[in-house]
Amino acid sequence: MQPDSASVHQSPATSALDVAVVQFAPGTDPAANLTALREHVRVARERGAKVVIAPEYSMFAVSRLDARVVAVAEPLTGPFVTGLGSIAREFGVHLVAGTVEQVAAGADRIRNTLVALAPDASLVARYRKVHLYDAFGHLESDIVEPGEIETPATFVVDDVMFGMQTCFDLRFPEGSRRVAAAGAQVLVLPAQWIPGPSKVDQWTTLLRARAIENTVYVAAADQSAPRGAGASMIIDPTGSVLAELGDDPGVLSAGIDLDYLATVRTTNPSLALRRFTIAERVPE
Repeated sequence: MQPDSASVHQSPATSALDVAVVQFAPGTDPAANLTALREHVRVARERGAKVVIAPEYSMFAVSRLDARVVAVAEPLTGPFVTGLGSIAREFGVHLVAGTVEQVAAGADRIRNTLVALAPDASLVARYRKVHLYDAFGHLESDIVEPGEIETPATFVVDDVMFGMQTCFDLRFPEGSRRVAAAGAQVLVLPAQWIPGPSKVDQWTTLLRARAIENTVYVAAADQSAPRGAGASMIIDPTGSVLAELGDDPGVLSAGIDLDYLATVRTTNPSLALRRFTIAERVPE
């Protein structure tokens, strides 16, 4: 399927800011992945998007992490992030994508890092995945160094604040709550959601739950088949799905309406009514 022929359900609302989600199948050639991503960003910009979100591991994707990922890792000043910046500049968008970040020269682990590039190609935010995918028979921690607990990674476009989380983080509501409590109105969630029994149902349920409980928009960009389960989507703060894809590559878009968000938060002031804060847990 071509990136401009995706099946999309558009939000009927008139929006202040259009956001697009890219679903594609990155492979093991970072340069080829940049080329494929550029075409998707072109389509997204033609549809009016000012923020474009691509999947986790957009730089380099395999079914199981191993030494190949370590060998390809780059610093955030390396060719892949620089290439993302060039795409952001070319199309005048904010671009979010997952990279394989080098910890240090010669290190035997990498960081699973999201970056957000502005239209001037500058790096405006970065998030290193905190919750590693040590589940369903995978051990991401064998290869990936977990991110430190830091101030939530956010960036602002046209008065809309975006906050970032990654894939397996979705299963830990505290992380999304921290992002919302920091002021985010849109939760950006790139993923490589590994296919398996009930996995798409879990993905969609958790995405809608994060939107509802935090009264935020959620823009989730998954990898397409075969290494991702697909089902990328954009969800409004009531949990309604505004745009969604199957498991093929494509681009979807929807609008972020701050007036509508304010109405939802007035009707359901769950953030204001919460009684608990979130504290870091030190692993045993």
